[in-house]
Amino acid sequence: MKQGGSHRRALSQETIVAAIAVLIFLLASVALPGFFTAENVVSIVRSISVLGILALGMAVVIIGRGIDLSAVAVMAMSVAWYLQLLNDGSSGWYAFALVIAGVVGIGLVNGFLVAYADVPAIFVTLASGSFVFGFVRSQLITQDAVPVPDGHWLELFGGLRYFDIPVEVFIFAFLAFVIFLFLRYTKWGRYVYYAGDNPVAARNAGMPVRPMLVFRYVLSALIAFVAGLLTAASLHSINTRVVNSTLLYDIVLVAVIGGIGLSGGKGSVRNVLFGAALIGIMLNAMTIIDIPLIYQNLIKSTILLVAIVIDGLLNPRDEQTAQQGDI
Repeated sequence: MKQGGSHRRALSQETIVAAIAVLIFLLASVALPGFFTAENVVSIVRSISVLGILALGMAVVIIGRGIDLSAVAVMAMSVAWYLQLLNDGSSGWYAFALVIAGVVGIGLVNGFLVAYADVPAIFVTLASGSFVFGFVRSQLITQDAVPVPDGHWLELFGGLRYFDIPVEVFIFAFLAFVIFLFLRYTKWGRYVYYAGDNPVAARNAGMPVRPMLVFRYVLSALIAFVAGLLTAASLHSINTRVVNSTLLYDIVLVAVIGGIGLSGGKGSVRNVLFGAALIGIMLNAMTIIDIPLIYQNLIKSTILLVAIVIDGLLNPRDEQTAQQGDI
Protein backbone atom coordinates (compact mmCIF):
# COMPACT_ATOMS: atom_id res chain seq x y z
CA MET A 1 0.00 0.00 0.00
CA LYS A 2 1.13 3.52 -0.76
CA GLN A 3 0.46 4.61 2.81
CA GLY A 4 2.99 2.21 4.26
CA GLY A 5 5.43 2.20 1.35
CA SER A 6 5.97 5.95 1.50
CA HIS A 7 6.06 6.24 5.29
CA ARG A 8 9.73 7.15 5.32
CA ARG A 9 9.29 9.87 2.69
CA ALA A 10 6.20 11.24 4.47
CA LEU A 11 8.10 11.34 7.75
CA SER A 12 10.96 13.16 6.06
CA GLN A 13 8.61 15.73 4.53
CA GLU A 14 6.82 16.25 7.85
CA THR A 15 10.15 16.73 9.59
CA ILE A 16 11.22 19.33 7.04
CA VAL A 17 7.91 21.21 7.31
CA ALA A 18 8.02 21.16 11.11
CA ALA A 19 11.64 22.36 11.11
CA ILE A 20 10.82 25.23 8.73
CA ALA A 21 7.84 26.25 10.87
CA VAL A 22 9.99 26.31 14.01
CA LEU A 23 12.75 28.23 12.20
CA ILE A 24 10.35 30.90 10.89
CA PHE A 25 8.79 31.21 14.34
CA LEU A 26 12.18 31.68 16.03
CA LEU A 27 13.42 34.17 13.44
CA ALA A 28 10.17 36.15 13.57
CA SER A 29 10.28 36.16 17.38
CA VAL A 30 13.73 37.76 17.30
CA ALA A 31 13.31 40.08 14.31
CA LEU A 32 9.68 41.24 14.46
CA PRO A 33 8.48 43.42 17.35
CA GLY A 34 5.16 42.19 18.66
CA PHE A 35 5.40 38.71 17.13
CA PHE A 36 6.35 36.78 20.24
CA THR A 37 3.62 38.09 22.50
CA ALA A 38 0.82 36.17 24.17
CA GLU A 39 -1.80 38.06 22.16
CA ASN A 40 -0.12 37.38 18.81
CA VAL A 41 0.58 33.73 19.58
CA VAL A 42 -3.10 33.28 20.45
CA SER A 43 -3.97 35.03 17.18
CA ILE A 44 -1.77 32.61 15.23
CA VAL A 45 -3.31 29.60 16.93
CA ARG A 46 -6.78 30.99 16.33
CA SER A 47 -6.17 31.52 12.61
CA ILE A 48 -4.62 28.07 12.34
CA SER A 49 -7.75 26.57 13.90
CA VAL A 50 -10.27 27.67 11.27
CA LEU A 51 -7.84 26.99 8.42
CA GLY A 52 -6.97 23.62 9.94
CA ILE A 53 -10.62 22.60 10.33
CA LEU A 54 -11.24 23.29 6.64
CA ALA A 55 -8.05 21.41 5.76
CA LEU A 56 -9.24 18.37 7.73
CA GLY A 57 -12.25 17.99 5.46
CA MET A 58 -10.11 18.59 2.39
CA ALA A 59 -7.56 16.03 3.60
CA VAL A 60 -10.14 13.23 3.90
CA VAL A 61 -11.31 13.92 0.35
CA ILE A 62 -7.79 14.13 -1.10
CA ILE A 63 -6.62 10.95 0.65
CA GLY A 64 -9.56 9.21 -1.00
CA ARG A 65 -8.38 10.50 -4.40
CA GLY A 66 -10.55 13.57 -4.86
CA ILE A 67 -10.70 17.32 -4.36
CA ASP A 68 -13.38 19.63 -2.94
CA LEU A 69 -13.25 23.15 -4.40
CA SER A 70 -16.70 23.98 -3.00
CA ALA A 71 -15.60 23.96 0.64
CA VAL A 72 -15.23 27.73 1.10
CA ALA A 73 -18.50 28.45 -0.71
CA VAL A 74 -20.32 25.95 1.50
CA MET A 75 -18.67 27.39 4.60
CA ALA A 76 -19.62 31.01 3.90
CA MET A 77 -22.96 30.69 2.15
CA SER A 78 -24.50 28.08 4.47
CA VAL A 79 -23.75 30.16 7.55
CA ALA A 80 -24.87 33.36 5.78
CA TRP A 81 -28.19 31.68 4.96
CA TYR A 82 -28.50 30.44 8.55
CA LEU A 83 -27.93 33.93 9.97
CA GLN A 84 -30.31 35.46 7.42
CA LEU A 85 -33.04 33.05 8.50
CA LEU A 86 -32.47 34.00 12.13
CA ASN A 87 -32.51 37.72 11.35
CA ASP A 88 -35.76 37.24 9.43
CA GLY A 89 -37.39 35.74 12.52
CA SER A 90 -37.14 32.01 11.89
CA SER A 91 -36.79 29.78 14.93
CA GLY A 92 -33.30 28.57 15.74
CA TRP A 93 -34.02 24.86 15.36
CA TYR A 94 -35.92 25.29 12.09
CA ALA A 95 -33.17 27.44 10.58
CA PHE A 96 -30.44 25.07 11.73
CA ALA A 97 -32.24 21.96 10.42
CA LEU A 98 -32.97 23.61 7.07
CA VAL A 99 -29.37 24.70 6.57
CA ILE A 100 -27.96 21.33 7.64
CA ALA A 101 -30.24 19.68 5.07
CA GLY A 102 -28.90 22.05 2.43
CA VAL A 103 -25.28 21.37 3.39
CA VAL A 104 -25.80 17.61 3.30
CA GLY A 105 -27.60 18.01 -0.02
CA ILE A 106 -24.61 19.76 -1.58
CA GLY A 107 -22.31 17.04 -0.29
CA LEU A 108 -24.61 14.35 -1.71
CA VAL A 109 -24.76 16.04 -5.12
CA ASN A 110 -20.97 16.41 -5.22
CA GLY A 111 -20.44 12.81 -4.20
CA PHE A 112 -23.09 11.40 -6.55
CA LEU A 113 -21.75 13.21 -9.60
CA VAL A 114 -18.18 12.11 -8.85
CA ALA A 115 -18.96 8.55 -7.78
CA TYR A 116 -21.86 7.54 -10.01
CA ALA A 117 -21.76 9.96 -12.96
CA ASP A 118 -17.94 9.71 -13.22
CA VAL A 119 -17.53 13.47 -13.60
CA PRO A 120 -14.04 14.63 -12.53
CA ALA A 121 -14.14 15.97 -8.98
CA ILE A 122 -12.34 19.19 -9.83
CA PHE A 123 -15.12 20.21 -12.26
CA VAL A 124 -18.01 19.03 -10.08
CA THR A 125 -16.92 20.89 -6.99
CA LEU A 126 -15.83 24.00 -8.87
CA ALA A 127 -19.29 24.21 -10.49
CA SER A 128 -21.18 23.40 -7.28
CA GLY A 129 -19.22 26.02 -5.35
CA SER A 130 -20.08 28.67 -7.96
CA PHE A 131 -23.74 27.58 -7.92
CA VAL A 132 -23.97 27.70 -4.13
CA PHE A 133 -22.46 31.17 -4.02
CA GLY A 134 -24.64 32.56 -6.82
CA PHE A 135 -27.90 31.00 -5.67
CA VAL A 136 -27.58 31.90 -1.99
CA ARG A 137 -26.35 35.43 -2.70
CA SER A 138 -29.09 36.19 -5.22
CA GLN A 139 -32.03 34.34 -3.71
CA LEU A 140 -31.57 33.73 0.01
CA ILE A 141 -29.59 36.61 1.55
CA THR A 142 -29.80 40.38 1.13
CA GLN A 143 -26.22 41.55 1.65
CA ASP A 144 -22.63 40.35 1.49
CA ALA A 145 -22.04 40.51 5.26
CA VAL A 146 -24.73 38.95 7.44
CA PRO A 147 -24.51 39.73 11.19
CA VAL A 148 -25.10 37.36 14.07
CA PRO A 149 -28.35 38.34 15.86
CA ASP A 150 -27.89 40.03 19.24
CA GLY A 151 -27.84 37.54 22.09
CA HIS A 152 -27.60 34.50 19.83
CA TRP A 153 -25.53 31.59 21.11
CA LEU A 154 -22.94 32.18 18.38
CA GLU A 155 -22.26 35.65 19.79
CA LEU A 156 -21.75 34.22 23.26
CA PHE A 157 -19.81 31.23 21.95
CA GLY A 158 -17.30 33.41 20.13
CA GLY A 159 -16.22 35.01 23.40
CA LEU A 160 -15.59 31.76 25.24
CA ARG A 161 -12.02 31.19 26.37
CA TYR A 162 -10.40 28.54 28.51
CA PHE A 163 -7.00 29.40 29.99
CA ASP A 164 -7.11 32.48 27.72
CA ILE A 165 -7.32 30.21 24.66
CA PRO A 166 -10.28 30.73 22.25
CA VAL A 167 -12.79 27.90 22.17
CA GLU A 168 -12.26 27.24 18.45
CA VAL A 169 -8.75 25.99 19.23
CA PHE A 170 -10.23 23.23 21.38
CA ILE A 171 -12.82 22.43 18.71
CA PHE A 172 -10.06 22.11 16.11
CA ALA A 173 -8.16 19.79 18.44
CA PHE A 174 -11.30 17.72 19.05
CA LEU A 175 -12.14 17.42 15.35
CA ALA A 176 -8.53 16.56 14.53
CA PHE A 177 -8.64 13.79 17.15
CA VAL A 178 -11.95 12.45 15.81
CA ILE A 179 -10.70 12.41 12.20
CA PHE A 180 -7.48 10.75 13.39
CA LEU A 181 -9.49 7.99 15.10
CA PHE A 182 -11.72 7.61 12.05
CA LEU A 183 -8.84 7.23 9.60
CA ARG A 184 -6.64 5.09 11.81
CA TYR A 185 -9.00 2.78 13.69
CA THR A 186 -12.26 2.40 11.76
CA LYS A 187 -12.98 0.10 8.84
CA TRP A 188 -14.32 2.91 6.69
CA GLY A 189 -11.31 5.02 7.55
CA ARG A 190 -8.98 2.32 6.26
CA TYR A 191 -11.19 2.03 3.19
CA VAL A 192 -10.40 5.70 2.45
CA TYR A 193 -6.73 4.79 2.03
CA TYR A 194 -7.46 1.64 0.03
CA ALA A 195 -9.81 3.49 -2.33
CA GLY A 196 -7.36 6.35 -2.71
CA ASP A 197 -4.46 4.00 -3.40
CA ASN A 198 -6.25 1.81 -5.96
CA PRO A 199 -10.04 2.28 -6.35
CA VAL A 200 -10.41 -0.56 -8.87
CA ALA A 201 -8.68 -3.07 -6.60
CA ALA A 202 -10.73 -1.79 -3.63
CA ARG A 203 -13.96 -2.25 -5.61
CA ASN A 204 -12.92 -5.74 -6.73
CA ALA A 205 -12.21 -6.60 -3.10
CA GLY A 206 -15.83 -5.81 -2.24
CA MET A 207 -15.38 -2.42 -0.62
CA PRO A 208 -18.28 0.06 -1.06
CA VAL A 209 -16.11 2.50 -3.00
CA ARG A 210 -18.90 4.64 -4.45
CA PRO A 211 -20.95 5.08 -1.23
CA MET A 212 -17.71 5.88 0.60
CA LEU A 213 -16.93 8.55 -1.96
CA VAL A 214 -20.32 10.16 -1.42
CA PHE A 215 -19.79 10.00 2.34
CA ARG A 216 -16.46 11.85 2.09
CA TYR A 217 -18.02 14.79 0.25
CA VAL A 218 -20.86 14.98 2.76
CA LEU A 219 -18.32 14.93 5.58
CA SER A 220 -16.30 17.70 3.90
CA ALA A 221 -19.42 19.86 3.55
CA LEU A 222 -20.37 19.39 7.21
CA ILE A 223 -16.85 20.23 8.38
CA ALA A 224 -16.96 23.38 6.22
CA PHE A 225 -20.22 24.36 7.93
CA VAL A 226 -18.61 23.96 11.34
CA ALA A 227 -15.71 26.17 10.23
CA GLY A 228 -18.22 28.78 9.06
CA LEU A 229 -20.03 28.76 12.39
CA LEU A 230 -16.74 29.31 14.22
CA THR A 231 -15.83 32.15 11.87
CA ALA A 232 -19.19 33.82 12.47
CA ALA A 233 -18.83 33.33 16.22
CA SER A 234 -15.40 34.95 16.19
CA LEU A 235 -16.30 37.91 13.95
CA HIS A 236 -20.00 38.20 14.95
CA SER A 237 -20.84 38.03 11.24
CA ILE A 238 -20.01 36.17 8.06
CA ASN A 239 -18.81 37.94 4.93
CA THR A 240 -19.63 36.04 1.76
CA ARG A 241 -16.85 37.80 -0.14
CA VAL A 242 -14.47 35.31 1.43
CA VAL A 243 -15.58 32.95 -1.36
CA ASN A 244 -13.61 35.10 -3.79
CA SER A 245 -10.54 35.27 -1.55
CA THR A 246 -7.49 33.00 -1.56
CA LEU A 247 -8.77 30.92 1.37
CA LEU A 248 -9.45 27.91 -0.84
CA TYR A 249 -5.86 27.93 -2.08
CA ASP A 250 -4.65 28.25 1.51
CA ILE A 251 -6.57 25.07 2.37
CA VAL A 252 -5.04 23.13 -0.51
CA LEU A 253 -1.64 24.59 0.37
CA VAL A 254 -1.93 23.37 3.96
CA ALA A 255 -2.78 19.85 2.79
CA VAL A 256 -0.15 19.57 0.07
CA ILE A 257 2.73 21.24 1.88
CA GLY A 258 1.94 19.15 4.95
CA GLY A 259 2.52 15.98 2.97
CA ILE A 260 -0.89 14.74 1.78
CA GLY A 261 -0.39 13.31 -1.69
CA LEU A 262 -2.75 14.59 -4.39
CA SER A 263 -2.63 11.19 -6.08
CA GLY A 264 -4.52 9.70 -3.11
CA GLY A 265 -3.93 7.00 -0.55
CA LYS A 266 -1.36 8.95 1.47
CA GLY A 267 -1.55 11.37 4.38
CA SER A 268 -2.86 11.80 7.90
CA VAL A 269 -4.10 14.36 10.40
CA ARG A 270 -0.48 14.96 11.38
CA ASN A 271 0.18 16.37 7.91
CA VAL A 272 -2.66 18.87 8.36
CA LEU A 273 -1.31 20.00 11.73
CA PHE A 274 2.21 20.59 10.39
CA GLY A 275 0.98 22.29 7.24
CA ALA A 276 -1.44 24.56 9.14
CA ALA A 277 1.27 25.53 11.62
CA LEU A 278 3.72 26.51 8.88
CA ILE A 279 1.20 28.50 6.83
CA GLY A 280 -0.31 30.18 9.89
CA ILE A 281 3.07 31.34 11.19
CA MET A 282 4.17 32.48 7.73
CA LEU A 283 1.00 34.50 7.08
CA ASN A 284 1.17 36.13 10.49
CA ALA A 285 4.79 37.13 9.98
CA MET A 286 4.04 38.59 6.54
CA THR A 287 1.16 40.59 8.02
CA ILE A 288 3.39 42.06 10.75
CA ILE A 289 6.04 42.92 8.16
CA ASP A 290 3.21 44.65 6.30
CA ILE A 291 3.81 42.89 3.02
CA PRO A 292 1.05 44.00 0.62
CA LEU A 293 -1.69 41.44 0.07
CA ILE A 294 -0.88 41.07 -3.60
CA TYR A 295 2.68 40.01 -2.76
CA GLN A 296 1.44 37.70 -0.02
CA ASN A 297 -0.74 36.00 -2.61
CA LEU A 298 2.21 35.79 -5.00
CA ILE A 299 4.35 34.13 -2.32
CA LYS A 300 1.59 31.68 -1.39
CA SER A 301 0.86 30.79 -5.02
CA THR A 302 4.56 30.19 -5.67
CA ILE A 303 4.80 27.92 -2.62
CA LEU A 304 1.68 26.05 -3.72
CA LEU A 305 3.06 25.56 -7.24
CA VAL A 306 6.37 24.28 -5.89
CA ALA A 307 4.56 21.99 -3.43
CA ILE A 308 2.42 20.52 -6.23
CA VAL A 309 5.50 19.90 -8.40
CA ILE A 310 7.29 18.19 -5.50
CA ASP A 311 4.17 16.16 -4.73
CA GLY A 312 4.04 15.06 -8.36
CA LEU A 313 7.64 13.84 -8.13
CA LEU A 314 7.16 12.05 -4.80
CA ASN A 315 3.69 10.69 -5.59
CA PRO A 316 3.43 10.25 -9.38
CA ARG A 317 -0.04 9.98 -10.86
CA ASP A 318 -0.76 6.48 -12.10
CA GLU A 319 -2.45 5.71 -15.40
CA GLN A 320 -5.80 5.17 -13.73
CA THR A 321 -5.76 8.58 -12.07
CA ALA A 322 -4.96 10.24 -15.38
CA GLN A 323 -7.87 8.44 -17.05
CA GLN A 324 -10.27 9.57 -14.32
CA GLY A 325 -9.13 13.16 -14.67
CA ASP A 326 -8.78 13.69 -10.93
CA ILE A 327 -6.38 16.36 -9.70
